[in-house]
Formats: sequence, C-alpha cells, structure tokens
Amino acid sequence: MKRVLFVASEAVPFIKTGGLADVVGSLPKCFDKEEYDVRVIIPKYMCMKDEWKNQMKYLGHFYMDLSWRSQYVGILEMEYDGVQFYFIDNEYYFAGPKPYGNIYEDIEKFAFFSKAALSALPVIDFRPDIVHCHDWQTGLVPVFLKDRFHEGEFFAHMKSVITIHNLKFQGIWDMKTVKDITGLPAYYFTPDKLEAYGDANYLKGGIVYADAITTVSKTYAEEIKTPFYGEKLDGLMRARANSLRGIVNGIDYEEYNPKTDQYLEKNYDIETWRKEKNKNKLALQRELGLEEDKKAMMIGIVSRLTDQKGFDLIAYVMDELCQDAVQLVVLGTGEEKYENMFRHFDWKYSHKVSANIFYSEALSHKIYGACDAFLMPSLFEPCGLSQLMSLRYGTLPIVRETGGLKDTVEPYNEYENTGTGFSFSNYNAHEMLNTIRYAEKIYYDKKRDWNKIVDRAMAADFSWNASAAQYKEMYDWLIEG
Repeated sequence: MKRVLFVASEAVPFIKTGGLADVVGSLPKCFDKEEYDVRVIIPKYMCMKDEWKNQMKYLGHFYMDLSWRSQYVGILEMEYDGVQFYFIDNEYYFAGPKPYGNIYEDIEKFAFFSKAALSALPVIDFRPDIVHCHDWQTGLVPVFLKDRFHEGEFFAHMKSVITIHNLKFQGIWDMKTVKDITGLPAYYFTPDKLEAYGDANYLKGGIVYADAITTVSKTYAEEIKTPFYGEKLDGLMRARANSLRGIVNGIDYEEYNPKTDQYLEKNYDIETWRKEKNKNKLALQRELGLEEDKKAMMIGIVSRLTDQKGFDLIAYVMDELCQDAVQLVVLGTGEEKYENMFRHFDWKYSHKVSANIFYSEALSHKIYGACDAFLMPSLFEPCGLSQLMSLRYGTLPIVRETGGLKDTVEPYNEYENTGTGFSFSNYNAHEMLNTIRYAEKIYYDKKRDWNKIVDRAMAADFSWNASAAQYKEMYDWLIEG
C-alpha cells in the first residue's frame, strides 16, 4: 500500500477561498483505495461552519517547540467521502473571521502549521511515502523534512512534492523574523535556499527542497521559466526544470453536470442540449431583465474582476462590443474600476448588458447553463476552472492562449472541423474583439458548425480522474525511484 499525505491551507467542503481548495478536496478520492491510502491535513479554522466542526473527533494533543516558544497542537479527525481528514487545532493561530489575514500573521501561522503537520504524524501513526504540499503556506514542509525531521527513522524515507497553484503568492517576509519564528539555522537563509532579494521566501524554500514540483498546467510550467511569468523565480524554475511537471486540474463532474444541476431551469446533456439549452437562456433573460430572445448570442463572464483576468482589454472595447448583436452577463466582484465600468454599461445598454456585482453560486451555474459563449481573456492563468465548467455545459470558451487556457481549449479550425472553443494569442483588446466577432459569425451564419463545436466541447473529459492518473504516475516514479 502506498501512502500519501496532502498538507494544505484549505480544502472543500471545509474551507475555501479559491481553486486550491477544490484540488485538495477532490483529488484524494480519485485514487484506487486498494493501491493508495491518501489522507489530508489542514488547519482547524474557527471560521469553519459548525456542521463540520461538530463532526470532528478529538484524537489527541501535544506541545511543540516553535523556535523558543512552546505551542499547543490539537489533532482532530473525520472521514468525508471516503477520505480521512485531519485538522490541526490551535486557537491562537486559527481564530479570526477568515483563513488568511495580515501577511505578517500568516507567516507565523503557516510556519506553525507546517511544523505541526509533520509533528502530528507519529501521533496519528501515519507514515506517508509522499508528503504533497500546496502553495507557499506549506512551503516550509519540505525544508523541515530535510532539517529537523530528517534524523528520526520515522521520517527518513519520506519524499516531498510541492504544487504551485499561483506563483504570484510566495509568502515573503523579512529574514530576521522568519529565522526567529522557524528556528531554522542561519545556513538555510542563503540565495540558493530560502533567501530571495534580501527577504525570506517560503515558496522558494519549498521549490528548492521538494523532491518533485508540479504546477496546474503544462503551458504554465513552461511560462514560469520566463521572466514575464516567473515572478522573479524564473531562474530557479529553470534550474529545477527536470523536477517540474504540469498537470491540469479537473472539476467535479458530479457537481458540475448540466443533466442534474438543480440550479438550471431545464436540465440537458450532450444528446438533448439542442432542444433544452435555450430554455435556460430565456429563463435567465427574464430573471435579469434582458431582451427575451432565444436566438440572441449570449456571452457570460464569471470571475474576480481584476487586472489578471484581462478586464482592461474588455474595458477598452466594451462600447464597440455593445454595438454587436450580443448580450453580456457578468457575475463577480473585484477592483472598483471594473465593478463601476460594468455598472455603467449595464445602465447604458440595459437591454444587452447585465452586471451582477456580487457572488452567487446559483447564478454562476445559470450562466454556464444559459450562455452560448464564455469570455476569459486572462493576462496569465495557471490553470483556470471556469473554462472547464463552460466546456462541460456546452458554453464555448473564448480565451487568451495562456497557461491552462491554452492547454484545455482547442481553438476552432473551420477547415478541419476541429476545436472546442475560440482563442487569441496576443494580449491585445482588438485581437480579443476580432476573436469574439469571429465566434459571432460562426454562431449566426454557420449554426451547424457551431453546434458541432458544442458537441465536441461537451464530450471533452476534464474530470479529476484524468488528472489523478498523472499524479499517480508521478507518485509511483518518486516512491520507486
């Protein structure tokens, strides 16, 4: 039996701020239970819902040195969906209304969590072959494994993997404080280890010390070796290129299923969408006060409204786009300038544009189920999940060719009749607009071709099982290596 432990700062259904939680919550249940024992350890945040906290069982506690302080470490457990979850309890660190707060507090909080997760293993009597860490919050785990924990027989053969979900966030703080918090010897704080540009960098430590590194798409794995995407760590990514691989995320095909989705007016699948999908469009037009017309091309956007997501491109051509025969439905919150930009166009073209500046799980599903196309012109996108959801719902993605978008959306080729969506390569507003207009042309003038693209999009498989097979291959290689 091969044993793997996921160490992360969040996991569905317990706590979620982004795509990281989906990976940590969904991936472990995709492994064959006969061959793999995969467990998960996360912090027990005070802000978790009581329905979860009430199901956790107390396992034990101990006190642990964190540099010069002694800290309480409680361990709780519960099983969910056939996967064993453990929770590290410490009210001093994990109180507060949300999982992350001020970076200087998070730096200490996740140093504590990283060390506590490893220290808890002998107590729960679980000895993993591989410790799989996620993002900067657990970047110190591979460092501690090579340091404190290396001497004991219990930890001697453990390998570590770190997955980079977004290289932009690295856990950077001043060296003196981090030395003091972690109690790591001074020789760890050199440019070939934890030091970067005068500060200590948690993610860098993880990348230097992990036995293998993954990120969430093949293209992003290549992009982060370049200065533009590398967030000042491109040199390190090139140096560790042999240990780096890109494995694209999946989505939960149970949760995102147009055939059973309770939020949709009318359920449909690859066989019935031609007849039923339009009914969702009419229902959404009615709900949002748009012109009711099942033939009108409807474009959806569900996103954080930030620069990273390409909203400066949309702002630049929004007036031009609104001259076209399209409707635009937007859902999300973010930077004030983009929130107000969409509110303005909703006011100016009220029958064509619906700006919903909030977040709603129900409305997001309705947008995937009702729209004809989905716009995602990101500046960079490590993996992206929205385009996978839109493919699943037969809502054709219009994306920029970056990161996971390039890996998951095959651009339509009218000569070969291939493709599952539309894409453009340069970060340029009019190149985006031209691509949207090309999609409009196919939608209105070549309906049969459009329908075949939808069939191919809905047939694509981005369930977690496909990703799990690639992770399994990496684990086997590490364990047998």
